[in-house]
Amino acid sequence: MTRYPRAPSPGAWVCCHRVRGSAATGCVGLLPLGIEEAKAHGAKYRLGPELEICGYGCADHFYESDTLLHSFQVLRNLLESPVTQDIICDVGMPIMHHNVRYNCRVLFLNRKILLIRPKMLMANHGNYREVRWFSPWNKLRQVEEYFLPRMIQEVTGQDTVPFGDCVLSTKDTCIGTEICAELWNPDSPHIQMGRDGVEIFTNSSASHHELRKADQRVNLIKAATTKSGGIYLYANQRGCDGDRVYYDGCAMVAINGDVVAQGAQFSLDDVEVITATLDLEDVRSYRGELCQPQLESDFKPCHRVKVDFSLSGCDDVYLPTHQPIEWHFHTPEEEISLGPACWLWDYLRRSGQAGFLLPLSGGVDSSSTACIVHCMCVQLCRAVEGGNSRVLEDVRRVVGDESYHPQDPKELCARVFTTCYMASENSSEDTRNRARDLANQVGSTHMNINIDVAVKGILGIFSAVTGRWPQFRASGGSARENLALQNVQARVRMVLAYLFAQLSLWARGRPGGLLVLGSANVDESLTGYFTKYDCSSADINPIGGISKTDLKRFLLHCAERLQLTALRSILAAPPTAELEPLTDGRVSQTDEADMGMTYSELSVIGRLRKISKCGPFSMFCKLIHTWKDALSPSEVAQKVKRFFRMYSVNRHKMTTVTPSYHAESYSPDDNRFDLRPFLYNASWSWQFRCIDDQVTQMAANTAKR
Repeated sequence: MTRYPRAPSPGAWVCCHRVRGSAATGCVGLLPLGIEEAKAHGAKYRLGPELEICGYGCADHFYESDTLLHSFQVLRNLLESPVTQDIICDVGMPIMHHNVRYNCRVLFLNRKILLIRPKMLMANHGNYREVRWFSPWNKLRQVEEYFLPRMIQEVTGQDTVPFGDCVLSTKDTCIGTEICAELWNPDSPHIQMGRDGVEIFTNSSASHHELRKADQRVNLIKAATTKSGGIYLYANQRGCDGDRVYYDGCAMVAINGDVVAQGAQFSLDDVEVITATLDLEDVRSYRGELCQPQLESDFKPCHRVKVDFSLSGCDDVYLPTHQPIEWHFHTPEEEISLGPACWLWDYLRRSGQAGFLLPLSGGVDSSSTACIVHCMCVQLCRAVEGGNSRVLEDVRRVVGDESYHPQDPKELCARVFTTCYMASENSSEDTRNRARDLANQVGSTHMNINIDVAVKGILGIFSAVTGRWPQFRASGGSARENLALQNVQARVRMVLAYLFAQLSLWARGRPGGLLVLGSANVDESLTGYFTKYDCSSADINPIGGISKTDLKRFLLHCAERLQLTALRSILAAPPTAELEPLTDGRVSQTDEADMGMTYSELSVIGRLRKISKCGPFSMFCKLIHTWKDALSPSEVAQKVKRFFRMYSVNRHKMTTVTPSYHAESYSPDDNRFDLRPFLYNASWSWQFRCIDDQVTQMAANTAKR
């Protein structure tokens, strides 16, 4: 909410509000709540997130005429509602104009639609595919007539409304719209709007969470008003919208390069309204020194839609203004403890299941998943303690107890979280103890399961058919036998995980089933260092987009902040799959030895492959400088070639990988983010020959010196 207390615009109120959306129902039921709360604070302008009426994550449902129809039905209800009277409402929905579908903002006041502003610059990279469903409005500064559907005409009494690149001119100021990605574009609309006298910029967003991304968003908004002054209002979705991404809020108000109001990045609240009191004369004074009259001969002024309405009131002149604040950014460890935990809760409460089941191995990855569930329970207890009745209602429904009142995260974990250690003859006592100790500290209901009987039964079937019994490499078996025996163990664990997820609550006399959680990190997915259809195959995976390096830091954070001391021994142990025989009771197999590179090296390689768009040769050329103090050019070449062989041979696994929380910009997720073939020529003959030639040339040049 923003107020401008000085003549000639003595005061105005603007509300930034965001909700947790749903692809099926959007935030329809929450829209009136947000508007009502905004009005209770005296707001005269209400801004909400992108495509909030239907939900941003509808994907190919945007093709369906039902989505358009139901969006207009909701818009009609809003127009008719007394809650929306005497406040300018700015809502997002899809609209078809001249048989072309647009992502639009609809601004209305007192049962009249003021204007419809279609999105002009689309998000079409990474997780976003907007041009698949929408067309950009390419007619700069042009406005057309949009013929309203009959159901809307009956309410508004209007046949047509302005549709296009236009701004809203009230009696005391001028307001221009940006939609999400338009802020991130080098030719953002606010640049030209600001030069033409628009004083307030609004941004309705559906921006997802990535580790270390929040500062980029804040800096863009601060920069937008630093260059030429102005007030910027930002509203974003928050929560799981039915997909792999989590929208992380961060609603804010900024003026002349300073943030003066900040919303939460992660929260279980359905609606949030932020408020600020600002002086519009501060914008005019700021611009009076910096801005010059337009001198370009081809400059096109904004099309202004006038409305007989004022955002200000005469008494606002007596209100003090908000001062700049320092934005608090979460550390990556805090982000992991908050974002994936909120995503898990959204998924659980909407799935209708009664909790989670996790195969807990005692290693870093599964321990990270367990800690995220514990962090979820911490947030739930805090929300209930803070009076969030919606969260309390959902918790009671999940646990099946209408009188339950969660107070202790550990006790809540015992109700919604089941862990199991699946031991084989290759498992060590150390990992069993680490899994047990962590389960005790987070509070999960823990089980010990031995899978040897199932493994031997499967191998017995194979032996009965073929007359052969495969052996591990340590017992003289071949590489094929060794790998097959490891895969059998891994896949048996997946089958047992789903069996216990379906029936463990039944065995305890409780209703419902459990969602199986996965625990493969982003680096393992990148190289394919996991068994296809093993216990990494789950319903959802909260750490699938997070690197091993960040997970270790997260566990250290949990050990210190949540007093989960069992994590210290887990962090000190070498990463291992424990699928090969022990040597003198000790682990003989380690992940990094199997992969031929460290997890730290994998993180660097992953970022070069995806973010820097490097193939084998260009990656080699960069790494010979990055790793020059540790590796020779020939050693770098071997690392690069080994990675690309593993990557290409195992890429097919990404077609069936468990849906994971998107947290990293180098995620190899094959669903939408990282589109690659899954059948490669794994020899990379041309690329590897170029690398070898470069190594030879470098060696020759060195010999000449």
